[in-house]
Amino acid sequence: MHATRQDLTAAGPTFSRVVAGAMNLGGWGLTAAQRLDWIEACLALGITTFDHADIYGGYTCEGLFGEGLALRPSLRQQMELVSKCAIKLVTPNRPRHALKSYDVSRAHIVASAENSLRQLGTDYLDLLLVHRPSPLLDADEVAEAFGALHAAGKVRHFGVSNFTPGQFDLLQARLDRPLVTNQIELSVMQMGALTDGTLDQCQQRRMSPMIWSPLGGGSLFRGETAQSQRLLAVMGRIGAELGGAGLDQVALAWLWAHPARPLVVLGTGKVERLAAAVAAEPYTLSAEQWFAIWEASAGHEVA
Repeated sequence: MHATRQDLTAAGPTFSRVVAGAMNLGGWGLTAAQRLDWIEACLALGITTFDHADIYGGYTCEGLFGEGLALRPSLRQQMELVSKCAIKLVTPNRPRHALKSYDVSRAHIVASAENSLRQLGTDYLDLLLVHRPSPLLDADEVAEAFGALHAAGKVRHFGVSNFTPGQFDLLQARLDRPLVTNQIELSVMQMGALTDGTLDQCQQRRMSPMIWSPLGGGSLFRGETAQSQRLLAVMGRIGAELGGAGLDQVALAWLWAHPARPLVVLGTGKVERLAAAVAAEPYTLSAEQWFAIWEASAGHEVA
């Protein structure tokens, strides 16, 4: 079974519905050859989209991925690379950063994207996202940075991450190209995006969101809270009704039931978990099953 591919917007780009997240790549203890094995295993599952950010692993994960890809550079033509910029971390890898902050200046966005290209060992990014919406964001300046990167052939598409609908509209108003996604948090544990207008905007623009932490960061499965315990009970029952779907598969099916057609970013080095996610795509929840999970998460029935 292969992951489904879908367009983020009518004008593209086309990504895999399951996205491989590289945020924790530095903690997996893999050699460069093993990182290549992971990349190839993802591609074999039809997971062609890889999600990065400049800051991941204290600014190390893009380079680690690039080292693996350099062992078989022809694979670049089979994948889509996503990165993010704007967060500045305090880390030995960036000794000039004295305070965690956001930098959405033209110079920083361009420099960050160019460094991501060097670290990943590629000539272009398929998608660059502004990682966080800084209160000091000057939409005209961001638009200048995006325009320069696109004109130079260094970035093909642009989007945002963690933006409110108003922040999204502000930036879009300054651009001559459409933003193609908003990468947001959403899971059976964190349902805010269902009601804050973010997913409504995605539907209005016929734009697929990308979902980070789609399994609640693993806290769901530990059952340490009343919310997670309610969810585990209901999702276990629904998994049985679906013919033996795993809890993680039910959680993903719940997300995929949303008409905004989200993509999910899974940050795991375990190929079996990625394979399970791909295998979850055919599962379809009824409206009652979907709302049973919503009720378990919220702790009350709908109004």
